[in-house]
Amino acid sequence: MNVGFEKIILMYNPATYEVADVISTYVYRRGLLGAQYSFGAAVGMFNAVVNFILLYTFNRISGKVTGVAMW
Repeated sequence: MNVGFEKIILMYNPATYEVADVISTYVYRRGLLGAQYSFGAAVGMFNAVVNFILLYTFNRISGKVTGVAMW
């Protein structure tokens, strides 16, 4: 679920906030630039949990369909 934060942040400016925001840049803008560190940490944790759930789900599906899984 990472989309290349570096490429987006290089072209990021207030004129493109509405159309260029992804989770990473939104957390950067609100958490670091806006000094809302707890908000940034909460969104980062939520993103990590969603990523883990997707990984676990598709690993189970892969294990049942193909017989090959990570664990």
